[in-house]
Amino acid sequence: MSDPITIDRIISRVQLGELRIPGFQRNFVWEPQQAALLMDSIFKGFPFGSVLLWRTANSLRTEQKLGGFTLPPPAKQYPIDYVLDGQQRITSIFATFQNNIASDDENPEVWLPIYYDFEAAADAQESRFVALSAHEVDLQRHFPLKTFFSPVAFSRHAQSLSEPLFEEIVKVQQRFVTTLIPVQTFESEDRTSVAIVFERVNRLGVELNMFQLLTAWTWSEDFDLQQEFNSLSESFDDFGFGDVGSDNDLMLRCCSAILVGDPSPTALINVNGAEVRASFATVSKALELSVDFLRRNLLVRHLKFLPYQALLIPLAAYFSKKQSDATPDIDRQVLLRWFWRTSFSHRYSGNPLRSVRSDVEEAIKLRNGEPSTLDDIKFQIGPSFFMDHAFRSANVASKCLILLLAAERPKTFLSGEEVDLDQVLSEPNRKEYHHCFPRQYLIDSGITVENSEINRLANLAFISRVDNRTILAKAPSTYRSLMPTDTAEIQKHALLPDSLFTDDWDTFCSERAQLLSNAAAQRLM
Repeated sequence: MSDPITIDRIISRVQLGELRIPGFQRNFVWEPQQAALLMDSIFKGFPFGSVLLWRTANSLRTEQKLGGFTLPPPAKQYPIDYVLDGQQRITSIFATFQNNIASDDENPEVWLPIYYDFEAAADAQESRFVALSAHEVDLQRHFPLKTFFSPVAFSRHAQSLSEPLFEEIVKVQQRFVTTLIPVQTFESEDRTSVAIVFERVNRLGVELNMFQLLTAWTWSEDFDLQQEFNSLSESFDDFGFGDVGSDNDLMLRCCSAILVGDPSPTALINVNGAEVRASFATVSKALELSVDFLRRNLLVRHLKFLPYQALLIPLAAYFSKKQSDATPDIDRQVLLRWFWRTSFSHRYSGNPLRSVRSDVEEAIKLRNGEPSTLDDIKFQIGPSFFMDHAFRSANVASKCLILLLAAERPKTFLSGEEVDLDQVLSEPNRKEYHHCFPRQYLIDSGITVENSEINRLANLAFISRVDNRTILAKAPSTYRSLMPTDTAEIQKHALLPDSLFTDDWDTFCSERAQLLSNAAAQRLM
């Protein structure tokens, strides 16, 4: 066991090129909220594991990036320490606190800055730290951890705080400044020994996770929790929701919400295994009804088009009650408003457990005919949502756009026939949505447009791959001649303004964003 090192020393060693990731390591796979939970564990003094380093005099031919960061060459040849175990923690710590190396991939789906939340509940379960995108940050509530090891930046952000909040954040900062990371260093030039150590650490050193623990508790000769989840996956596969059953964490949260009204898997610890077995038919039926609701009412044909997979959890809680009864229309309207408001507001971003837990409680009240505030979510949408967000099929805003456009029952651009949404939305990789103003046209025409503006949501519509190949780099006024004589229905169902066919980029974007905003506002009402 080497001497433990401070967070500041970890940052310094990475920046000097002394701490590196060997090529045989897997990529950085943690989501931003997992990094936020690590910070919460460090802050609360919870165990968070040690780091295993391999010290060698020779650089490896193949190395991994540290998350999204390309590491500088070593400042000196020896020592070089390669991370054998603890890569996710080292990467999260470095990405959270460092300020000197720019990330190669600015992707909010992969990494978001971590903030201390002054308003988070001060208890053992609730995280005091959240991962947030820039538009979600309230500087009077959220304090950036990236300033903790930069005195000037810390002082600049702290000076506007009230005295109590200033004292609070200084104590939080000192917790991280004084934290020591346990380190084990394995020194050897024998690559075979290193390979054996790495394999054993990753094969034998993993503790039972919550799912494995519950599987052991609920096992009987006629009931295997893993097998039940697999069976659910198979039954939902034809409907595009096969991943529901294969996502153990999501399934556990649904089970927990249904059985004890709390989406935290830890809430299942005190539930008797026999009770889980006896109630699993209810879990299966609740998920079946939830998937049916999403398909019928929101045209969600595949789990990957769901803005947040966690939206399934309150739905499952709702449909776990009165399972033989139809859904009253008044309940359906509440559920739809809740879905759209939660999705468009990015309410489940960062660390959503508190919001999901509240929604589970309110969904159950709604189903039981009790007063419910499930859809009481304050949010107003405007054209800027569709102007400022760039389209990437994996992000929340883009999924909101896809479902919003689908709800308008779009028609194909060149024939005017109805788009086969069952086919288009059942295969996430089909990508049957393209630019109204083609990218190549904007580049060739000399219109000054940033790449992010070309990809703004306001410039996307359901356009089939066949139609898109025909349109290619044509100006909208040119490909208009390939469309039916009367385009009114096509424009109506795609929320397209007449300005599209005048080739006026700025006017089109402004008017299209307004049409999309109006349509979204109707869904939020």
